[in-house]
Amino acid sequence: MEVHHVTEAAETFTCNAFLVVGEETTLVDAGAWDGVVDEIRSHTDDVDTVVMTHQHGDHVAQLEAVVDAFDPEVYAYDDHPTRTHEIADGDTVTIGDESFDVVYTPGHADDHVSFVSESSLFSGDVVVHDDGAFDYGSFGRTDMAGQSRERLIESIRELLEAMPDGIEHLYAGHGGVFHGDVRDVVETALSRAEKREPKYPDK
Repeated sequence: MEVHHVTEAAETFTCNAFLVVGEETTLVDAGAWDGVVDEIRSHTDDVDTVVMTHQHGDHVAQLEAVVDAFDPEVYAYDDHPTRTHEIADGDTVTIGDESFDVVYTPGHADDHVSFVSESSLFSGDVVVHDDGAFDYGSFGRTDMAGQSRERLIESIRELLEAMPDGIEHLYAGHGGVFHGDVRDVVETALSRAEKREPKYPDK
């Protein structure tokens, strides 16, 4: 799978947005960096679809600009002015050349979904490899209004159940891309979340 991290050069706060080039060239999340359209154009002239993990501002701020530039189909769990297809738990979507199962994973956001294939996981913010709290196996924050640590824990458990053995690529909404034993990263994140301690104790 040919994956490009198209917000990697951003100097402003944004999520990781991933361009997956293939039979169905797909952008996973649009990010909040105003250079994302130009970065996408450095890799491809066409974007067939955009799939959204959730609609927090750092993931969705540039969605309308991407739609204006490429006129893609837009898949999202919750309504959005640019959405063309509603997705739900148990659906499948094509990202690049692979079929991904949609797994509903709220807790960090009510509309959060993750995308699971035989080889890869696009986890949005539910699980990340590394961030400012942990350098291996972290999880989305749940200390803001409308968020729930208990629901996030349930989501991570459901994500583990949905993941086949052998997934080797983790593309999360923040932190670095991870290649290796993705299940171990997710299990580590679950163990940390289950302690129910503040993710950022000093804040």
